[in-house]
Amino acid sequence: MKIIITGGGGFLGSRLCAKLLERGTLTGASGRAESIREIVLFDAFFARPSDDPRVRQMAADIASREAVFAAVGPDADAIFHLASMVSGECEERFDDALRVNLDGGRNVFEAARAMTGKPRVVFASSIATYGGEAMVEENHDRTKLTPRTTYGMTKAICELLVNDHSRKGHFDGRSARLPTVIVRPGKPNAAASSWASGMFREPLSGIDCPLPVRRTQCHPMTGYRTVIDSLIALHEVPEEKLGDDRAYVLPAHRVTPEAAEAVVREVAGERGLRAGRIMDAFDARIQGIVDNWPQAVDGSRAAALGLPQPPSLRRIVEEYVEDYL
Repeated sequence: MKIIITGGGGFLGSRLCAKLLERGTLTGASGRAESIREIVLFDAFFARPSDDPRVRQMAADIASREAVFAAVGPDADAIFHLASMVSGECEERFDDALRVNLDGGRNVFEAARAMTGKPRVVFASSIATYGGEAMVEENHDRTKLTPRTTYGMTKAICELLVNDHSRKGHFDGRSARLPTVIVRPGKPNAAASSWASGMFREPLSGIDCPLPVRRTQCHPMTGYRTVIDSLIALHEVPEEKLGDDRAYVLPAHRVTPEAAEAVVREVAGERGLRAGRIMDAFDARIQGIVDNWPQAVDGSRAAALGLPQPPSLRRIVEEYVEDYL
């Protein structure tokens, strides 16, 4: 099998690649498990070269149709489309958001459409597709998508494109509507949800973390290991089980900064770590974006397909400590 991962140089893309290499197989057009012969990682840049002969890195712009078509080629069997600008960037750079998230998505989908056969395409969407007056207490796959951010708008349009391409038989698409993924290693980024990882990551490293939202702010979160397992599990679902709506919100915990602080203290105490503090640093701009995101989601439809439930919040934090500290 030949697999394409856009955003392959990023946190989730690189972990997805590692997990696929560890598995060694994925369901192919035959309907059976087939050996992975090549993974093409497509991204704007890569921090380091891969040392696995099955991996080929391609540094290029997702908004370049020619580059995307060259990466996918006529013979790819599966595409995981993760490449995207993040939420905060999209609010500040509208034209770039359309170019990268929307035009980039169209390039990937058109490349899949042009391939021989019928590849499976897994698109990483977001709970930012929810928003505004249509949101309910616990948003689910039947909640109307009325995003109130540019980022969410581009994700919602790509979900609709995946559904329509699949309806027309261009490719076998499916969308995973991701909750906020924790705990991301490294430094804060431009995502409006960056605080969600920061309030775990910085205190566990003995650093105080500025919190731009209310301490009682509820937000759907899940662990990165669960997200990777979910993307693969969604790829593996037989097409006949998906129906005509190919977008599935993943199960998630409803987490507040208050709950995060309690878990950090427990984990740090048991492991002898000196924990930093979560410091109030209210930012009206960030809070305004987060106010237009859901506070809880219902992932039962994804779970019915066999996609995993996240472990406890404490276990998610322990996984981060094991992997990165």
